[in-house]
Amino acid sequence: MVAQKGKDLLLKVDKNTVGTFTTVAGMRSRRISFNAESVDVTDYESAGRWRELLAGSGMQRASINGSGIFKDAQSDADIREMFFNGAIVPWQIIVPDFGTIEGLFQITSLEYAGSHNGEVSYELALESAGALTFTVAV
Repeated sequence: MVAQKGKDLLLKVDKNTVGTFTTVAGMRSRRISFNAESVDVTDYESAGRWRELLAGSGMQRASINGSGIFKDAQSDADIREMFFNGAIVPWQIIVPDFGTIEGLFQITSLEYAGSHNGEVSYELALESAGALTFTVAV
């Protein structure tokens, strides 16, 4: 993958769970992290007392963080409603020249900030709530 523009990394939500994804507007930064827990199966017979891990086990999860400014009242209301309802809805993360990650996520953190001579900004965090799919970019 060659260098890409950060603005092309998109975060989209299907707030009505009908298969129609809308880009979360006003985002200035986005990050997705994949994590997998390891399961330690080391015992007194482990060669040289080196740790041994159990392949294919442990919990996997994805986290998304983003920040920006709300571009309109509707996008603000949608994000706020999903957060306060604890909604788990489909989200897409499009990574240019890499692919699309899709699955259920819940907004786990929503923060607002602003200074007297600047715009109001927000930060949000999402956690995966089920299996994710990955579609390679063509």
